[in-house]
Amino acid sequence: MKNILIINGHPDKISFCHSLAISYKAGCESQNANCTLVNLADLHFDPILHYGYRQRTELEPDLVQMQEAILKADHLVFVYPTWWGTYPALLKGFFDRVFLPGFAFKYRENSLFWDKYFKGKTARLIVTMDTPKWYYSLIYKSPGHNSLRKGILEFCGIKPVRILAFGPVKNSDDKKREKWLSQVTKLGAELK
Repeated sequence: MKNILIINGHPDKISFCHSLAISYKAGCESQNANCTLVNLADLHFDPILHYGYRQRTELEPDLVQMQEAILKADHLVFVYPTWWGTYPALLKGFFDRVFLPGFAFKYRENSLFWDKYFKGKTARLIVTMDTPKWYYSLIYKSPGHNSLRKGILEFCGIKPVRILAFGPVKNSDDKKREKWLSQVTKLGAELK
């Protein structure tokens, strides 16, 4: 049975991202998948890595539990809005604090290369934005997608990383949002 971890990176639980995360979870559960949904807004942690990697910052209990959940997961799903071209500070802080050397990757001594500890895991990004998708891609060059897929997840060995973006959300009506929610439920039922 596939273990799926859904992480809602929106700081406001009462958001369309939260609805998307719930819809994805409902799809997974329709296939009897082992699925866990975590709202980062519910976790208690300092999102700032105050000393970088120079000095260890002890993990709060919620982050220790998240590391355990990530290790158990076969498939990670991140749901978040696009803010200022990338993702909310809460989600960035989560990655800074959790995807640490020795846990997600390890630099090799006297080498430009590193070991990727999350090989065998896959990921899905479900992203909302107010910018039209074509504009985000052609004009902005998808900075948030590239940062999360290549700079974080693939850097740690997670492949493939698939992306589904919805937008513009601010101009969408209830009918359009229901269509998006149904699409995400179906995606969850496909367990990808």
